Amino acid sequence: MTGPDFEHFCRLVKDRSGLVLTPHKGYLVESRLNQVARAEGLSGVPQLLERLRLGGPSVEPLLVRCVEAMATHESFFFRDGTPFDLLAGRVLPRLVEARAATRTLRIWCAACSSGQEPYSIAILLKEMGARLAGWRLEITATDLSRSILKKAEAGLYSDFEVRRGLTDARRERWFVREEQGWRVSPDLRALVGFRPHNLLDGGFPGGFDVIFCRNVLIYFDVEQKRTVLQGMARALAEDGALFLGSAETVLGVTDAFELTPGAAGLFRRPVGERARIA
Repeated sequence: MTGPDFEHFCRLVKDRSGLVLTPHKGYLVESRLNQVARAEGLSGVPQLLERLRLGGPSVEPLLVRCVEAMATHESFFFRDGTPFDLLAGRVLPRLVEARAATRTLRIWCAACSSGQEPYSIAILLKEMGARLAGWRLEITATDLSRSILKKAEAGLYSDFEVRRGLTDARRERWFVREEQGWRVSPDLRALVGFRPHNLLDGGFPGGFDVIFCRNVLIYFDVEQKRTVLQGMARALAEDGALFLGSAETVLGVTDAFELTPGAAGLFRRPVGERARIA
């Protein structure tokens, strides 16, 4: 898939979501747009791209569906393991001690996809038991795609999905068996609030102790990465923690964060950085 129509569509996607589509992804783009075209009753991708070129308010819903179709929503419970080990064994104990006066913890999962990440964090908070009794615990989960947020909010997962990352003990403790699959328990679901948010639009929520933004920045160019990371620096408490994906770095992008020694994927604010950014 190449040519002016492909290039025009790539610009639209980058402007809306930050995703950078290159010619070698032409087959992927065409296969995903084919699904949208069929759902819209169009003859194929050429007619779909022709309609997008028209622009205007009437085309906006179609453009939103196309942009969402380009996003990769790969997710599973306790994905990659290490970030959750660091959160449970290193970050949360430190923050619980530091927040003893306010007894409040706020966590943001950016680009939360179908919800496995925020629910995994909720499980860790619940498993801390008496140490967090009486605390105000809040997990805000956001994503660009409204359709994937609906799945996340429903909290219903197939047998295959719950087998990816969950132990039998955790599945039995925190999920309820239903005819269609396994649903997140009400206690767990109550900890997580879902809302749509585009990282490129700014308007970052604030006052967070921990931010998860994993496997997202790899799709952005350097300037977009810098904008997002600066926004997250303003949203994060001075002693807070930022988790990025294992293949993501801040080197050469921003000095708003530095890698935490001995903790791959875990970043912190340099001393005095919050005042400089403000």
